[in-house]
Amino acid sequence: MVNAMQQQDWDPRSEAVQRDQRAAYDEMRERCPVAYSNFLGWSLFRHEDILRVLNDPATFSNAVSRHLSVPDGMDPPEHTAFRRMIMPYFRPERVAAFEPPCREIAATLVQALLARDELEFIGDFANEFAVRSQSASLGWPPDLCTPLRLWTEKNRRATFAEDRAAMAEIAREFEGYAHELLQIRRTAGDQASDDITSSLLRQQVQGRPLRDEEIVSVLRNWTVGEIGTISASLGILVHHLSEHPDLQEQLRTQPSLLPAAIEEILRIHGPLVANRRITTRAVEIGGRKIAAGERISLIWISANRDGRVFEDPETYRPDRDQSANLLYGAGIHVCPGAPLARMEMRVAVEELLAHTACMEPVPERPPTTAVYPGSGFAALPLRIR
Repeated sequence: MVNAMQQQDWDPRSEAVQRDQRAAYDEMRERCPVAYSNFLGWSLFRHEDILRVLNDPATFSNAVSRHLSVPDGMDPPEHTAFRRMIMPYFRPERVAAFEPPCREIAATLVQALLARDELEFIGDFANEFAVRSQSASLGWPPDLCTPLRLWTEKNRRATFAEDRAAMAEIAREFEGYAHELLQIRRTAGDQASDDITSSLLRQQVQGRPLRDEEIVSVLRNWTVGEIGTISASLGILVHHLSEHPDLQEQLRTQPSLLPAAIEEILRIHGPLVANRRITTRAVEIGGRKIAAGERISLIWISANRDGRVFEDPETYRPDRDQSANLLYGAGIHVCPGAPLARMEMRVAVEELLAHTACMEPVPERPPTTAVYPGSGFAALPLRIR
C-alpha cells in the first residue's frame, strides 16, 4: 500500500481541475503522466499506459469495489461466465428491435421543446431521454423515471464528496426499486412482462440461477453507466453542434455521416472521466513504482486526447482511424453495451436535427461545466428554431 507520507502530485477535486477537466488532464498528461492523489490513488493519463492496464487484467484487477459488481467488478474466470451471460442482450437484432421505441421517446421529447424559444438542454432533454430510454429498455414503468433521475444525481454528488455513508444509502435505495420490480414479475409468473428484467430471472451462470443480489448488481451497473453517460454524451454532442453550425447543417443533409461524427466529437470531449483498477503485484509505470494493492484510475478523457496517438487531438477529423479510441474501453472489459449506446445517441441526435432548423448557444447564458465524476455540462442553455 502507499506510504501514509506519499506526496500528492495533484488534487482531482480542486477548483482549478473542476473548472476545466479536459485542460487539467491534458496538462497532467504532459507534466506528470503517472500521478498520485489521496482521492483517486494513482492516475494514468497517457494512452499507452492506460492500454497496458486494459490488456493486463491479471496485474490490474477490476475487483475494486467493496460491493458486488456484476460483471464490471470481476476478474476471470468469474467475469468470463457473467459476461457471456449478458452479451446476448446487446446483439444487433435486439438493439435494432429497440430502435423504434427509442426513436419515439426522442421524437416525443423533441416535439415538447419546439414550442419554446429557449431551453436548458441537459435537464429538458438529455437527462429525460437517458432515463426514459433506459427504463424502456429494461421494461420498467414510466413512473420510475423521476425517482431514477433523482437517484442518479444523488449518486453523483455522493461519489464526488466520497461520502461512503450516503453512497451506501443510495445503493440500498436502488436495491429497493430492483427488488420490487423482481417481486412483481415473480408474482405474475407466466403473465410477467417479457422484458430484460424478467429475462434475468431465468438466466443461469455456471449451471445455477442468478441470485437476486447478482441481478440487482447487473441492473445497477447498467443503470449507472447508461443514464449518466448517455446524458453527458448528448450534452457534449449538441454543444459541439451548436458551436459549429456548418457541421450541424452538413449532418442534417447527410445523416449517414452522424456515426463517425459522434465517435470523433466524443473522442475530443469524453463523457466518462475515469475507471478504476487495483494492482495485484508491484509494478512500474512511467518511472513510478506502484506497490501491490494500489488503486489505479484510468483517465479516459486524457487518453483520447493524447497527441502521441491522435494527430492534432483537439481538431475534429471524423475520417481519422478510430481504432485507438478508448471511448468504450478495450480488452476483456470493453463496454458490452456499446452497440446500444451508439444507437441511442444516433437516434436522439437524428431526431433533434430532423425537427429543427438551427440549434445555437445563448451568449448571455454560457454553459455550466460538470464536475467529477461527471463530464460535459451540468447546464446547457440553447435556442432552437
